[in-house]
Amino acid sequence: AVIVSSDSRSLVKGKVDFAGDCRMSNFSIGLAWRRATPDFDLKTFDRGHVWSLGGGQTVQGSSAPDYSGDPNKSNPEEALLAALSSCHMLTFLTVAALKKLVVESYEDNPVAELGKNDKGKLMVVRLTLRPKVVFGGETIPDDEAVWALHRKAEENCFIGNSLLSRVGLEPRF
Repeated sequence: AVIVSSDSRSLVKGKVDFAGDCRMSNFSIGLAWRRATPDFDLKTFDRGHVWSLGGGQTVQGSSAPDYSGDPNKSNPEEALLAALSSCHMLTFLTVAALKKLVVESYEDNPVAELGKNDKGKLMVVRLTLRPKVVFGGETIPDDEAVWALHRKAEENCFIGNSLLSRVGLEPRF
């Protein structure tokens, strides 16, 4: 197995001992790329690939257009942003349901920003969620209560808890 060590961020080959971890679920995808150009040149090789997700869904992927990718295909940065936004929403809806609040709709227009880390390497340095939630039912929470729901969702979102990047929250009211 090849793993990335969490403490040194270096590739390690060998048997992985997960004793003592607290894994609850496993997830996997398929990813496939094939050379589609006669040459394999940095400037011209095709970045297109396919993500095979659960339930038989497939996503046409590429690198971002700024990195020679196809603007008509999803890129890893968008996928990361979608994963965080989706996880936050699902956690928010769960927290609201536990509090017996009725959510009519939830929309988000999140943004990811690339930058350099302290080692000068490119990374997604900030992800900003900008959810807008519409409530129904007998109890409509005020802005402070909605903020509290978002904070609780942020604390419990699996994806958010897995990221090194700063995650900002800018609810729209």
